[in-house]
Amino acid sequence: MLDLLPAGECAYDMVALGEVMLRLDPGERRIRNTRQFSVWDSGAEYNVARAFRRAFGLRGALVSAFAANEVGRLAEDILLGSGLDLSFVHWAPFDGVGRTVRNGLNFSERGFGVRGALGCVDRGNTAISQLRPEDVDWDELFDVRRTRWFHSGGIMAGLSDQAAATAGVAMERATAAGTIVSYDLNYRPSLWAAGGGKAQAREVNRRLVTQADVLVGNEEDFEACLGITNPRIDASLSDLDPAAYRELVLQVAEEFPRLSVIGVTLRSVRSATSNDWGAMVWHRERGFADATLRPGLEIFDRLGGGDSFASGLFYGLMALDDLQQAVELGAANGALAMTTPGDVTTATLAEIQALAGGANARVQR
Repeated sequence: MLDLLPAGECAYDMVALGEVMLRLDPGERRIRNTRQFSVWDSGAEYNVARAFRRAFGLRGALVSAFAANEVGRLAEDILLGSGLDLSFVHWAPFDGVGRTVRNGLNFSERGFGVRGALGCVDRGNTAISQLRPEDVDWDELFDVRRTRWFHSGGIMAGLSDQAAATAGVAMERATAAGTIVSYDLNYRPSLWAAGGGKAQAREVNRRLVTQADVLVGNEEDFEACLGITNPRIDASLSDLDPAAYRELVLQVAEEFPRLSVIGVTLRSVRSATSNDWGAMVWHRERGFADATLRPGLEIFDRLGGGDSFASGLFYGLMALDDLQQAVELGAANGALAMTTPGDVTTATLAEIQALAGGANARVQR
């Protein structure tokens, strides 16, 4: 389905470029009144590479940056459990108090019932927002070691003008080396609020999407990041009409002719703990495939569901010659990721395959 480099010629199956924050989770309490937090790894692009290694058993590496202090080393200690190669992580000198460079923090509530999930990020002047192309050995990554797939997205691009420029260089270098490039729009209003709003988000994301082979997003992402909408899609998401989503995808495909694949998550929010969940994928030659719709999916922690969908879809595109199976794996992985705390999927390939194949939640002994 995609013209991938042979696995035997590459050190990595997946490399991701993006920020990894420490997610501080208050559990059942709220950020404003908790007295303790659980600490997780948190990063949209990283989540995809981590899943490739931990859920799908493939080889991966991370391109990121941290301030060289104890908080950065805590993040590193957590990341070592991901199994990813961290040799392309850049360590920025720390000034002692964080005036010039910091590590990102993500305070995030899970939500419950009528109270939606809530995030409060603290990521100004982080190390990766200042990452320059010359801080990473792209020759070693793409030309010597080589990778089959490179992934980044709109969160990386939204951190700063410098981060967007570095993402653009990375995508160019990946393409020149024959690597498949994917991009997840991942629109976050908080990232763009002080940086030009939707107008700037569209300018940056439209430029970067022209360099991608595979695009992932949802209807909000397409509107905010690309300026492409379909009035047939209800803003409340109360009606998941697949035909309307197909029309939207075809509009995106027409405007960005380089794209070979577009993956879309479909979500209708009944409450913070109950969503209708579905997905579809479009391939320029093979057309559309729809994942099984899961109405009333019970959710423990919704963060990371989209990233897990992306990783499952990408794995399916890489490992299988079947568009339907690929989108089912993506939707199943996203659904499973939302049943556990933290941003990253904890599912195994066997669990993902079983759910994609129609398994239920009976106890396993």
